[in-house]
Amino acid sequence: MGIETSCDETAIGIIEGDKVLANVVSSQIAHTKFGGVVPEIAARNHIKVIVPLTRGALEIAGISIDEIQLISVTRGPGLIGSLLVGLSYAKALAIAMHKPFIAVNHLEGHLHTLHLCCGPLLYPYLVLLVSGGHTQIVLVEKPFQYNTIGQTLDDACGEAFDKVAKLLGLPYPGGPYIEQHAQKGKLGAVDFPVPRPKGLDFSYAGLKTAVLYHTRDNPEYDIDDIAANFQEAALEHLVQVVTAAIHETRVQKIGLAGGVTVNRRLRQKFRALAENMGVKLIMPEAHYCTDNGVMIARAGAERFKKFGPSDLSIDVVARERLEQIT
Repeated sequence: MGIETSCDETAIGIIEGDKVLANVVSSQIAHTKFGGVVPEIAARNHIKVIVPLTRGALEIAGISIDEIQLISVTRGPGLIGSLLVGLSYAKALAIAMHKPFIAVNHLEGHLHTLHLCCGPLLYPYLVLLVSGGHTQIVLVEKPFQYNTIGQTLDDACGEAFDKVAKLLGLPYPGGPYIEQHAQKGKLGAVDFPVPRPKGLDFSYAGLKTAVLYHTRDNPEYDIDDIAANFQEAALEHLVQVVTAAIHETRVQKIGLAGGVTVNRRLRQKFRALAENMGVKLIMPEAHYCTDNGVMIARAGAERFKKFGPSDLSIDVVARERLEQIT
């Protein structure tokens, strides 16, 4: 069983080997009116739904709680209050059931979604991990060995989508609304620059500011055109950096992970990149890209085989790079 509570989604996943038996997610809508996640509200909502969600997952899987052989849970990175709910719950289950427990890095969980959709992967491969809280390129050289070769210098890509949506008066989370309006907008109607930081890093603060200035200087702006051209610049930035990373590392496989990768225009652009460069693209189904318990169950199972269980004294962490996992 995998338990995920790193932010505002409560998720329970149950797997048997690489077979998914249950994948249930409760997304919180209480934050919409605030324009962003309120940590205290998120933690309280996790407390309300985590037990009934577990019962629902077990019912879908067609098993009893006693049949669970390993309990995996996210320990970070994420919101401390939210993480504490999941970690405390997982520890309590492990103690009560006399079953092994393992704490998992949320980012490593996202990387394991690639194995769920495509089976065992040959090393090395690159992963573009892009979400509301993270934008980075990871070189996976061998099992449990990660090298973050590029990351955002300021805003994450998903964070930029949310902030631009807020500028345009769109609800939170903003990514889906930007995508909807972008489909009706005209490319080239607004000139937003594609960010170009040095090396393999990302930067979205300048692009976000360009949108702010445009809306301020053009009160009669067309929301569809702004959404279309912001999205195009934001995604082209990802494509350009990943292209440079492929040239630099000479790795022939690139995987996509994280919530932003459900964006259809992003998927279209990366299919074109893979075809043009002759590399293999690994792209999980959309419901495995956003936060889910299945990815935590998969990462926990693999880490347990290699390293055994976690000590029950382990605590949550707000930040933890992949290279720092112990």
